[in-house]
Amino acid sequence: MYTKMLVLRFPKTSVQKPVVCNLARDFDLTFNILNATIFPRKEGVMVLQIFGTKTNFNRGVEYLKNQGIRVQNTEEEITRNSSRCVQCGWCTAVCPTGALSIKRPEMEVVFDNEACSVCKLCVTTCPYRAMELRPAQNGFLPE
Repeated sequence: MYTKMLVLRFPKTSVQKPVVCNLARDFDLTFNILNATIFPRKEGVMVLQIFGTKTNFNRGVEYLKNQGIRVQNTEEEITRNSSRCVQCGWCTAVCPTGALSIKRPEMEVVFDNEACSVCKLCVTTCPYRAMELRPAQNGFLPE
């Protein structure tokens, strides 16, 4: 199973189209909508976590681009500075996607970067500043 976080930027002409529904139906992809701001007759932005096979993911991204939607990787990413982390678990209480969890019985904080929606709640919550925000490695997906 392949998963990836994407930012979709919809032009005014595409916000009325059921493109996300078509990702599920036509390309056998599932998704979580992590954030969305879409209004009729205006540009829109949506952050999706998409799940499926790599082939179907690539076909789905190509479909989105053909619909006039700009497809980007997330612009920022969260990292954990393990030398600052004291395993207190405060970050796990605010993580909406489960990217941060406690491994039991070791009581160790585990960070799954693939599941992170970059909501930044852990960055502001961590009293030791172990969770850090940095620019993502790559922006727009290749044409």
